[in-house]
Amino acid sequence: MFPIFRFFLGLCLLPSLVQGLLNEQSLAQEIPNNLKRENLVAWCVVPFDAKQRGPEERAEMLAELGLRKLAYDWREKHVPTWEDELKALKRHGIELSAFWCSSSLKPSTHPGNKRILDFLSKHSVQTELWFMLPTGQLDAIQDESERLDKAVAAVRDLAEAAAAFDCQVGLYNHGGWPGKPKNMVAIMEKLNDLENVGIVYNFHHAHEDLEEFPEALEAMKPYLMCLNLNGMTEGGAKIIPLGQGERDVEMLRWVRKAGYEGPIGILDHRSEMDAMKSLQQNLDGLESLWQRLPK
Repeated sequence: MFPIFRFFLGLCLLPSLVQGLLNEQSLAQEIPNNLKRENLVAWCVVPFDAKQRGPEERAEMLAELGLRKLAYDWREKHVPTWEDELKALKRHGIELSAFWCSSSLKPSTHPGNKRILDFLSKHSVQTELWFMLPTGQLDAIQDESERLDKAVAAVRDLAEAAAAFDCQVGLYNHGGWPGKPKNMVAIMEKLNDLENVGIVYNFHHAHEDLEEFPEALEAMKPYLMCLNLNGMTEGGAKIIPLGQGERDVEMLRWVRKAGYEGPIGILDHRSEMDAMKSLQQNLDGLESLWQRLPK
């Protein structure tokens, strides 16, 4: 009798088990591709890691976290290890998604940027160049039309140089006039003859734009190459872990509502903290935020 009882008990429990599996599958399907861990872009890692990992250790850390994309932020001391970085990323299956460039109104001839261009060309690397315009120089130009023309010319200069080896240029918001969404969009509209330019928008440089963000996102969406997330509290700290900001759910809801399906970046950017712990904290926070979003 016991085996028969166990058989009927199994039949009774089967619908619940099936429903549970379906619910889990449904939940997994709801997570958009750009929020899946393997598609997230790790950003502000290299110079901010308290453990100061080298290329091999950094690639191992990213692979262990399940991250498969790195936007490379560097300092002068990292230049001698650029080739090692490429090799380590390749060994561990990590994509070099972007390379940080120096700010300039003549970026293609800036020594730091020229060194990057030569390096990427030498190694046949196709990636994005994340580039911010010099706020001080542009803010000093009183005529709005002239200011816009200078900004457009600078982005065009780098984009044309990068196009020679199939790289793209992402205009990066870093405060001031060049970082305002409406100005970034105006620059993009003037560059509509180029196919390798876009916008990289960072929440940690966008605290002043919170109230206009839904409209700004809609305007930037056709040009967005990457959207870097950060915890957001009005009047709060610049860097806040995801899930700990007062407006994080609201910001992510706006992103979902806008239907943005492009790349999403998460930050380290805490030099006092082991990058692995910082990135893990943001990964956990992002997962928590997604669960808290109204379905």
